Amino acid sequence: MSEYLKPLPRPSAESKPYWDAAREHRLVVQKCNTCGEFWFPPSQRCAHCLSDDHAWTAVKGTGKVFSFVTYQRLYHKGWDGEVPYVVAVIELDEGPRMLSAVVGIPPEKVACDMAVKVVFDDVTPDATLPKFTPV
Repeated sequence: MSEYLKPLPRPSAESKPYWDAAREHRLVVQKCNTCGEFWFPPSQRCAHCLSDDHAWTAVKGTGKVFSFVTYQRLYHKGWDGEVPYVVAVIELDEGPRMLSAVVGIPPEKVACDMAVKVVFDDVTPDATLPKFTPV
């Protein structure tokens, strides 16, 4: 594996279960045990009812592109040779939205409401990034 030049996640206490699951190629988000809602990004309290009673729950890993941007310029040396690339807000079927890369498709073919599924990119032995590709 060559040296990975892009920024890597620095898990917080709240996000560590998310990153640990990603290394196992599982997508998990928090689900409130009080109101039943899912949310992302990770936090100590439910984004819907503020309860602190929640569990990390596996999700299907499918959803749609809610919004996206295509980067045409190189802003960080880690993406040298990969411009243009797409960063999107993905709306999971369970409801929460997350920021991620869209891969496996030419940037000009990405569209809002396009169905996507999670894929896992093992970028280092300790870091796996959930990304999304068309269904």
